[in-house]
Amino acid sequence: MTLLTGTAPTMVRSLAGTEVDMLVERFPARSRPTSWPATLETREQIISRLRRPPLKSQTQSQNARMAGITVLLPWLETFPGDTWQERWQASPATGAMESWLEQIQQWAQGVGRKPSGATMHAALLALLCADVIRPDWPWTIAKPSRFLRPAIQATRDPEGFARVEEVVPPGLLGTRYGSEGLKVIAEFIVVYGGRVQDITVGDFLARLQSTESGRTHAVRLAYGWLRDLGQFPADSPPTLRNITTRAGQASSASLVDRYQLKCRPVRDLLVAYLDERRPALDYNTLKGVSAALAKNFWADLEHHHPGIDSLHLSAEVSADWKKRLAMKTVRRRQPDGTSVEVTEPRHNVTNIRSLVRAFYLDIAQWALEEPERWGVWAAPCPIRETECSDKKNEKRQKSESDQRTRERLPVLPALVRVASRRLSEARARFDAADAAPLGSTFTVLGEAFTVPSQTPRADGRPTRIRDANGQVRDLAAEERNAFFAWAAIEILRHTGVRIEELLELGHHSIISYKLPTTEEIVPLLQIAPSKTDRERLLLVTPELADVLSAVVSRVRSQDGTVPAIPSYDGHERVWNEPLPLLFQYQSGYERRRMTFNFIRRALDDTLAASGLTDSSGRPLKFQPHDFRRIFITDAILNGLPPHIAQVIAGHKNINTTMGYAAIYPKDAIESHRAFIARRRALRPAEEYRAVTPEEWQEFLGHFERRKLALGDCGRAYGTDCVHEHACVRCPALIVQDEDQHRLAEIRDNLRERISEAEREGWLGEVEGLSVSLAAAEEKIAQLAARQERRQAPIFLGIPNFTQAAGRSITDLPEPGKSDVDHGWPRHRPGPPVMSDASYRRRTYPFG
Repeated sequence: MTLLTGTAPTMVRSLAGTEVDMLVERFPARSRPTSWPATLETREQIISRLRRPPLKSQTQSQNARMAGITVLLPWLETFPGDTWQERWQASPATGAMESWLEQIQQWAQGVGRKPSGATMHAALLALLCADVIRPDWPWTIAKPSRFLRPAIQATRDPEGFARVEEVVPPGLLGTRYGSEGLKVIAEFIVVYGGRVQDITVGDFLARLQSTESGRTHAVRLAYGWLRDLGQFPADSPPTLRNITTRAGQASSASLVDRYQLKCRPVRDLLVAYLDERRPALDYNTLKGVSAALAKNFWADLEHHHPGIDSLHLSAEVSADWKKRLAMKTVRRRQPDGTSVEVTEPRHNVTNIRSLVRAFYLDIAQWALEEPERWGVWAAPCPIRETECSDKKNEKRQKSESDQRTRERLPVLPALVRVASRRLSEARARFDAADAAPLGSTFTVLGEAFTVPSQTPRADGRPTRIRDANGQVRDLAAEERNAFFAWAAIEILRHTGVRIEELLELGHHSIISYKLPTTEEIVPLLQIAPSKTDRERLLLVTPELADVLSAVVSRVRSQDGTVPAIPSYDGHERVWNEPLPLLFQYQSGYERRRMTFNFIRRALDDTLAASGLTDSSGRPLKFQPHDFRRIFITDAILNGLPPHIAQVIAGHKNINTTMGYAAIYPKDAIESHRAFIARRRALRPAEEYRAVTPEEWQEFLGHFERRKLALGDCGRAYGTDCVHEHACVRCPALIVQDEDQHRLAEIRDNLRERISEAEREGWLGEVEGLSVSLAAAEEKIAQLAARQERRQAPIFLGIPNFTQAAGRSITDLPEPGKSDVDHGWPRHRPGPPVMSDASYRRRTYPFG
């Protein structure tokens, strides 16, 4: 990356990352010219200005300054240049920062002068105050001076520094941190010239370029003060914290180029594909897609098949890639402290296959819409749809998560008790240390501590003390960690929110709702959209209200409000607007938001203090998401309907909610029995009374009376015969094969009686007998059809003669002719043969 404008090539390091590149492009630093009015002055003009206010010092250092100037200016005149700045840049003082004083003293001895080091430092400070020279950032940072800020403030811009001091917190102004922040502002005036109001965002970025990592606290403080003054644009970064370590949202080309692909056309294709899909994906998903396609797919193919340049893969190449994808090599730490490489199955193999398959199918679809752009890359997909099924992995994950929930749900009360105890103990130690005078020794909870005799804090209180073993302890940090560990555990177990939702809780998230019926005020917790982009409201229980109240009381500032602080979204790599977040803490004189790792470390410390173990005897581990599963499982087991739990959890699909619920086998049985009991309670009690012996005998007698002269009666128990025992007409009559000859006799007799009735003119008799005749013929036809089905063959999928494997090649049919044309029999599947008992059960289920 190109260095910022005006920065020297000897910088300690440079900023890296897309986010910083964008900031540098949007907020460039001020240029550093080599000529300006003060550096063009003559030696006499400079000395004259130094003898007049405001450059004239009112202290004893004025004599030292003037004595040193008479040596420093002649020494600079020995170097080439038209201005004092050019002579300064040509002198060895800019490069040899450690030996510049020795070189001046050696030169002074040659002209009969012997200036002291203090005299030369006073003269150099005088030139900086007079704006005669402007050193670069490495020289300025390497030459710390406690006199620089007061001198620059008094001589260059006292009004500007006064405005800055108005926004500095009162407790910070007289401390070391406050002095270092004001000194940074003075350094901007020394390096770039101008006044406080001329300092820009780009100047701070240039300052960070020359600052070693971990020593940017004063720079961040100064940036925050000037931003509070409204000196920077509205779109400037809200803070410079960790600006040198964040990469921001990388471009699609940067995501692909991380894996150093050799085939340039395929590399360009992947970049174009990611650019096409980027608007519809969040940044975290986009990174996963780039890793799957560039690293797991194409980089692996290039490594094992050098020179590959086409998406059209052979069966052997795709099969070998799938085998390699199924396993991965990782390093595992051994008990002796060494690490070895081991090969283990890859759990997300199905997800990678799905992304690669989607890549091929998208290219094929886009090739139809834009053939000139994508058509050349369209190729058969090497992954079938069945290979993307993740059911086995989902079952494994469900089993593992259920086991985690069953192990952690019973011990949750113990974990809550330990978190509360650790908080009370940490507060007792902190309160005792805060009350102890400097240099004293105190004992609390059986531990002895020694308070140091000095402290850098403005309020005179110690920051760190030593225990009986001589170890330095930060009791304030211990109390803070214990408090937020307790608060996180309580909120997570009472709400079931995700960890990112926990860290995004703000003071404005606590709202109230008035019931329209009773006008009762109900407190609610508003959960901001996160994973599913769904905003939801949770009812605040009394226990949860106590926790939220404690958190709000802790993070409030002196004016009673919760400070609004900016937060960085690590997933999307963007800054969020300042919000009054609940999970924030004070670091020095800067407020920060809690991070994911902070919460996880706090949980680990609480678990370590609890001594809880899993089924194998190893220390139990809790993840923040375990509390979400425990919350849903406990809610459903205690009677909360699953669809209500779905709304509370913020799931789109109820199956996701049920996947979180670890239902125990005994709970399923008890729930089923409770359901039956509730159902019985809603039905009439007489339906569940005990059966009398007479009723039981009557029920059994029903089956004994089913045998008729012609077959069996299929009437249901307790029903009357609606046909007045006209059994031939009744559809409930079940006839057997042995009754077929009697049915034939009845049919013939009915025909004769119908003929007689027609001769005699008994028309009413003809109508009744015709109905009986039709019923008899129907039952005879049923018997005949039953016998035909019983005798017909059943097609079991056996190949016919044309499909037989043992048939010779000469027996194959001629083209265009069928089996019938050759005189071969054709086998057709017939109806299945069913036994009489099976047929009766299917036709007459009540029989």
